[in-house]
Amino acid sequence: MKTLKIIPFLVFTILFIFGCETKSKQITNKEDYTKYLNIKGNKSLTFARNEIDFWQKKFDAAPNQISYLSQLASNYSTIFEYTGDVKNLYKTEELLTKSNEAYDYSRVSTVRSLARNYISQHRFKEALALANKALAIGEGRKETIKLLFDVQMELGNYPEAVKNLNAIRDMNDFDYLIRLAKWNDHKGDLKTAITFMEKARDIAEKYDNKALKVWSYSNLGDFYGHAGRIQDSYDSFLKTLVIDPNYSYALKGIAWIVFSKERNTTEATRIIDAIAATHNTPDFYLLKSQIAQFEGNKSEEIKNRNAYFSMMENNNYGAMYNKYSALIYADDKQTAQKALEIAKIEVDHRPTADSYDLLAWSYLNLGENKKALEIAQRYVVGQSFEPKVQYHLAMIYKSNKEMDKVQPIKEELLSSLYELGPNLEKKVNQL
Repeated sequence: MKTLKIIPFLVFTILFIFGCETKSKQITNKEDYTKYLNIKGNKSLTFARNEIDFWQKKFDAAPNQISYLSQLASNYSTIFEYTGDVKNLYKTEELLTKSNEAYDYSRVSTVRSLARNYISQHRFKEALALANKALAIGEGRKETIKLLFDVQMELGNYPEAVKNLNAIRDMNDFDYLIRLAKWNDHKGDLKTAITFMEKARDIAEKYDNKALKVWSYSNLGDFYGHAGRIQDSYDSFLKTLVIDPNYSYALKGIAWIVFSKERNTTEATRIIDAIAATHNTPDFYLLKSQIAQFEGNKSEEIKNRNAYFSMMENNNYGAMYNKYSALIYADDKQTAQKALEIAKIEVDHRPTADSYDLLAWSYLNLGENKKALEIAQRYVVGQSFEPKVQYHLAMIYKSNKEMDKVQPIKEELLSSLYELGPNLEKKVNQL
């Protein structure tokens, strides 16, 4: 994700929290970021493509040199990160699989690389199997334990995850600190999470490590926004772009500030269109659909939603966008059954509170209120602090006439409207 934001690939709508006022001081300034919207060329992409050409020629000339495959895989992964073209993710998998087979899965670094590729594809159980295989080899144990923490968090195996986290404890280690931040964020202790992420940032700055600075600045952009520190969030995203002008994740964060905080739909759309020109992924259509919905432009809302599904049909994204698709289907009674089918798959592949929330939400929209409540109480309550999950929980309580449980959630959600986005403000007020 980047180790944790692979999910980045995933991680597609930027989530933050701010007060419920709709009019506030201007945070963003076009002059700050417009220069990053139409940059000609990408040095990292050019370098990766040149490297692929170089190593492919070497491999073609000496196909017994298996180490060349890892070099190729690394550069195809870079292309995926910058373009979002999923074919490069699968090419990376193909090369790493070929390399692992040649080594009979005995080279721990190559095994871990394939596991991380599986995480990017949301193939978490397969990633766990490879992580355990790497652990059994024994070499590079600390790096493997970091990988195990990442996979266990994705699978919702939290006791195992924290056990692995404690095994690598080192307050001077960047990798440990970012995982400690992730753990505290998962527990709902955002203040502590930010403290540890800032410590990680300080280490990145101390060693002037470009990759680590980009990672920590962009993640702090998320965390600051989540804590209602929108100015700090904006500044952190800008710092990311100074180091890597082609880093689309930071621009997407700014687009969300412009839309959700400042309600400037025209400017938000301008930013998104500029990003999508070089980093084209389905989630951008969903964000544009959200914007159109807020504007009351039904035809544009449907057009962008259809474009999302069209892109899903024309590309094999596997399970990477299951959550997004399920939420769209669940919001329409006519397609709620599709949402339920996807949610069941997600629970099987990734039994986290968020997956069970999808399942409960799907049942609710199919009219099975009691079943939705049963699932939510057993698997969701107290297990996830994401505002959208809490909104679903409030709606489930409301449908079961447990209004005494709705009001406390509503009060919390009113301070989370920035994360939820403008379209849910009215719905929250109607709880």
